Amino acid sequence: MDETLPPCPECSSEYTYESGALLVCPECAHEWTPEPPVEDGVIRDSVGNALADGDTVVVVKNLKVKGSPTGIKAGTKVRNIRLVAGVGDHDIDCKVDGIGAMQLKSNVVKKA
Repeated sequence: MDETLPPCPECSSEYTYESGALLVCPECAHEWTPEPPVEDGVIRDSVGNALADGDTVVVVKNLKVKGSPTGIKAGTKVRNIRLVAGVGDHDIDCKVDGIGAMQLKSNVVKKA
């Protein structure tokens, strides 16, 4: 067991493991993205890389989007992001191809 991984938020199992950018619980099969630590107001992606305006990011999990039949699939590249701290829990302004302008949470993207 890796001491640095948090327990499962669903069943509190201590046997979580990493699978790509996600954490997985082998007991209840719950998958989640770890909350990156926020230090000195720096916005970080799902694996802890610092993000900056103009970066390109990749979505790490499928996202449902209101008004879109398909949503955003994992692996979708989003170019030229803009960071906007303080807008709820969504801290990235961007334009997604095929969807349009929207806001994303930094914990569902990984720096490309």
